[in-house]
Amino acid sequence: MMEQIFLLEDDTTLSHGITMALCGTERTVISASTIAQAQQKLLETQFDLLILDINLPDGSGLEFLRTLRTQRVTTPTILLTANDLELDEVTGLEAGADDYITKPFSLAVLRARVSAQLRRRLMQPSTQMEIGPFMFDFEQMNFCRDGVTVELSKTEQKLLRVLVENRGYTIPRSTLVDRVWTDGAAFVEENALSVAVKRLRTKLEKDPTKPEYLKTIYGIGYTWAVKL
Repeated sequence: MMEQIFLLEDDTTLSHGITMALCGTERTVISASTIAQAQQKLLETQFDLLILDINLPDGSGLEFLRTLRTQRVTTPTILLTANDLELDEVTGLEAGADDYITKPFSLAVLRARVSAQLRRRLMQPSTQMEIGPFMFDFEQMNFCRDGVTVELSKTEQKLLRVLVENRGYTIPRSTLVDRVWTDGAAFVEENALSVAVKRLRTKLEKDPTKPEYLKTIYGIGYTWAVKL
């Protein structure tokens, strides 16, 4: 499987050198020179590793990383910077960087650091679940359709998780109520499940009135349909 690396670097010569050093038969590099370009690239492609310069024409790569982390983007990230003070490195790591390399640096060292991050990523079990146009990460609470983030309430997350982990099977209404409302509430309104299903469809289905995935099995309950 081809590894996808994203490089944000405004120095054209350095960007070209890094790209040539990292590209290979199983690895490709997609680059950008501004944060505006980076935002678009990250919407279009899911990357295995990010390499971000800090000083950019339209802002700070450090602040861009902070923004990504608040958006629950957990992709491993290496920061590149000319700032070599210990405080700068600590600031970068606290902002969410996985590694920090100061300029000038050896391309051989960069290759080794990149390989280390990619190996570490492979060793960690992925919490992401990709189903058709959807990406669900219940541990990181990150949910997308067609690459666009969808905000779900705690109840909607619980309901979705039960359905997709048992996709293809019909889950009775009573079972869903027991699995979703687990806070010890003595009474759950009869229509609470119907309301939660309706809200979930509104957020995930292209046409909530004609759901493709979250289907009603009348008289029994609901199922997350398996698309062949």
